[in-house]
Amino acid sequence: MKQFKTESKKLMDLMINSIYTNKEIFLREIISNSSDAIDKLYYISLTDKTININKKDFKIKVSIDKEKRLITISDNGIGMSKDELETNLGTIAKSDSYDFKNLNEHKKNIDIIGQFGVGFYSAFMVSKKISVISLKYNEKDAYMWESKGVEGYNIVKTSKDSFGTEVILELKDDTSDENYSKYLDIYELERLIKKYSNYITYPIIINKDNKDTVINDMVPIWNKRKNTVKEEDYNNFYKDKFSDYKDPLRVINIDAEGQVNYKALLFIPEVCPYNFYSKEYEKGLKLYSNGVLIMDKCKELIPDYYSFVKGVVDSIDLKLNISREILQQDKVLSIIGKNIENKIHKELLDMKDNERDKYIKFYNEFSMQLKYGIYNNFGMNKEKLVDLLLFTSSKDKKLISLDEYINNNKDQKEIYYVCGETIEKIDNLPITEEFKDKNIEVLYCTNYMDEFVMKIINTYKDKEIKNITSDNVSLSSEEEKEALDKLNNDSKEMFDFMKESISDVTSVRYTNKLKKHPVCLTSLGDISLEMEKVINKMPNNEHISSNKVLEINKDHKIVSKLKDLYKNDKEEFKKYSKILYSQARLIEGLEIDNPIEITNLIFDCLSK
Repeated sequence: MKQFKTESKKLMDLMINSIYTNKEIFLREIISNSSDAIDKLYYISLTDKTININKKDFKIKVSIDKEKRLITISDNGIGMSKDELETNLGTIAKSDSYDFKNLNEHKKNIDIIGQFGVGFYSAFMVSKKISVISLKYNEKDAYMWESKGVEGYNIVKTSKDSFGTEVILELKDDTSDENYSKYLDIYELERLIKKYSNYITYPIIINKDNKDTVINDMVPIWNKRKNTVKEEDYNNFYKDKFSDYKDPLRVINIDAEGQVNYKALLFIPEVCPYNFYSKEYEKGLKLYSNGVLIMDKCKELIPDYYSFVKGVVDSIDLKLNISREILQQDKVLSIIGKNIENKIHKELLDMKDNERDKYIKFYNEFSMQLKYGIYNNFGMNKEKLVDLLLFTSSKDKKLISLDEYINNNKDQKEIYYVCGETIEKIDNLPITEEFKDKNIEVLYCTNYMDEFVMKIINTYKDKEIKNITSDNVSLSSEEEKEALDKLNNDSKEMFDFMKESISDVTSVRYTNKLKKHPVCLTSLGDISLEMEKVINKMPNNEHISSNKVLEINKDHKIVSKLKDLYKNDKEEFKKYSKILYSQARLIEGLEIDNPIEITNLIFDCLSK
């Protein structure tokens, strides 16, 4: 028995037990080697006219023998001589494919999948013995390489009817932790082939029901000419590969050549996955290298805010590590990811501008993810995403963008918005009365993230974004402001007493913002009323309070009642003050800390 030329048992143990984390990829590696062997013979046939081989005759066959626990992968590729078996299989990490690809001056004309010689040894994860029988094309003698792993290998002369290579895996015995017998199930092998090797360019054949059946598709849909692929084909591919019952809203095709060569087929779903907003959801695109699946979910290719996008990326320029399972963080991957991000953004903008009904379907499902993208990382990505946002207009109750708001209100210096639980509740807020009366458009925000997102955006195209419940928002003229200030100064003593009665407000004052309603609440500072509601509902026991201002309609008849009570019955005045403030809180959707006290005060006032 010969010893492996490279180094030792430790290296073999490392490859089998550490480099590969997923045992089922062993079949991918062996099939990829078979494809490489066929590629080499086919390439040589293009320059050597004495070789009379039709490309249609090439194939890879996978068979099983359940009784002997054997899996055989055979090909009619170029085969290996005794010396090549010695060199390629007797030396760990020696890659004949890598040498062929780099030494051939016409290497760009042929795709060789294997780059490292380690892939073959992944089969030892599931095999207690591996035999390789090979007859090199145009030679007479066949040889068998055989090994049980770290102890070494033997090479002996044998017989073989035709050129090519057979890899025979004798599976390990089952243990309490591992069921190796599952790989003897023909349907399990079919699943692995379809998952990892579906786009190998040669037929992969399995004998099913006593009939040889081609398992793989060979040509991936993203490599087909666009004019030959129907919309139905894309939809079926999407639903089959990504387990969706709905057709995608949009299909994105990318065929990039230049600094980095890659193809991508991306899908924007119509329906949000059931676990999308849970920790169990994993983002990422299926990543292929020359048609061979490398990663099922490559999260590096897509930012979190576009994690709803499904699809595949295939590139021959990827630099893989020796296990072909984990990508090195290199420039190629970064370039592909950036290009994909820009393409998705462009397609979403196009859908928003030209297929609004479709975009609204998308937005109703995934707007939260876009808003998280704006809010996260202190708004670092807000410029990329802000044009994708939509909000309900107060005028026609339809969704519009910030751009459309500006076009609707060209002479306006600010963008106004207000937050609430529903469109109906917002529309009935006292604070919206003045804006509706003056026909000023307001964006209605009903998602709990909206207030935070608006604060992060802050300005859009030099227009400040303002919450109409903020203290600093006023539609009054300078003369009206001066008159209101005088009225408030004259009533300062009464309002100070009212503030002491309530204790939960920063200030009390008259307002000319209201029409029918007697009172409303506004806020001072960075924490708005909506922020207070959202944060206090979170399960972190954090309690915050905004700086509230109780505003009283200066033209409402309640004013004369308050003045009379303050002058003649201050105890009764305190009761009215508490009732008014509680009603203002209820209107804003804020809880009342002492509902029983307020109820008793109301009944007491009603009974008089």
